[in-house]
Amino acid sequence: MRTLWTKAGVLGSMSMALGSMLWSQKKTESDHDDASSCTSADTYSSSPYELKLVQVLFRHGARTPLKSIPDVMEVQWVPTLLEPPAHTHINYVVTDLHGGPKPPAPVEDSYRKNILTGGTFPGQLTTVGMQQLYELGKRLRRRYIEESHFLSSTFSPAEVYVRSTNIVRTIESAKCLVAGLFQQKQKEIVPILTTEAESEILYPNYHGCKVLQILGSHRWAESSTLPDIAADLQSIQNALGIAAHQHIDFILIRDDMVARETHGLPCPPVLDTWRNKVEQRAVDMICHVYEPSKRENLQLCVGPLLHTLLVNIEEKLQGTSSEPNRKLFLYSAHDTTLIPCLMALGIFDMRWPPYAADITLELHQHRQTNEAFVKVSYIGQDQHIQGCSGVYCPLEEFKRALSAYSLSSELYQSLCNNTEGLTKP
Repeated sequence: MRTLWTKAGVLGSMSMALGSMLWSQKKTESDHDDASSCTSADTYSSSPYELKLVQVLFRHGARTPLKSIPDVMEVQWVPTLLEPPAHTHINYVVTDLHGGPKPPAPVEDSYRKNILTGGTFPGQLTTVGMQQLYELGKRLRRRYIEESHFLSSTFSPAEVYVRSTNIVRTIESAKCLVAGLFQQKQKEIVPILTTEAESEILYPNYHGCKVLQILGSHRWAESSTLPDIAADLQSIQNALGIAAHQHIDFILIRDDMVARETHGLPCPPVLDTWRNKVEQRAVDMICHVYEPSKRENLQLCVGPLLHTLLVNIEEKLQGTSSEPNRKLFLYSAHDTTLIPCLMALGIFDMRWPPYAADITLELHQHRQTNEAFVKVSYIGQDQHIQGCSGVYCPLEEFKRALSAYSLSSELYQSLCNNTEGLTKP
């Protein structure tokens, strides 16, 4: 079981960033003159669409690597890299989905069995990562508070729902985003909801789903042995001087490489010439693992999450939500969450999602016809979803586009337990 949780830590959190954001520790809100503020508000009110609900699924910020590349020059992952900026502090509490005590966190526990050179644990959110999420919060603030006045300027749990995987870096990322979004203004404590590892839907769950565990383990092991990938892996292993008995793969190499670069720490010089190949092969590996051409794989990876997003939309439109004033759902997750979601939406661009990447779903209603539309953006750029007639996608088209992958909890459990004909590799 310990081995399984360790593997889940890797499978549930392979990571990447294309570079660190430049940041400043200014805590002051950006000032907008009255004229520009009025213009922005007028633009939103004159739009034929009225914004009704926003859901943001985002990757955590920059972190320490999950594992260092063996046999190469080491860097110091020192505790000072993890110090939280003062402007990211908020008053928050972590609970289970029903407001009870925080569940056990076996994935986080598996990280803490190891210590990186310098004295920190693998997979920990750094100061740079905290600032990245604070900046994402500020971007959401500009759109949904300053420009559209959609959200209140002070945090309210009736209006904003925050859920995270039960891993410290995603919990801290959620906290930093909320700090940026509301500029630390809160009248109530911020609840960050989590669930036990076996029932997590915010990443492909290799323990809660027997079929996914069998399929995923096989595809994962197989991905490094594909002829082109295996040949390139042998070449880079030789170039880096890594002993033949060491188990490495392109996702591990990329994870350590990007973590180092993001924090201004040195990489082995030989990696300079391998950069593009490492990026390409890491994506090739993850595409093999998720095998998006087979519907069942994506269903089992993100089906319950996609179903949850659709249910939130339906409840908002039908007025059946237990929280009628809710306007924003925040889901703090991983690259391994975003990649299969992007695949299911038909918008994966064959690039690893950077730290703090976000998929945002907006529900709009036409002011005259009351027809519902969904608009999806990825890292701030509007997306044309496969199967949709436009960027503003009619809800029925959007539901049809996701119907191949969305799974209710009951159907998910049924598929997960149907191991007939499958054998463990």
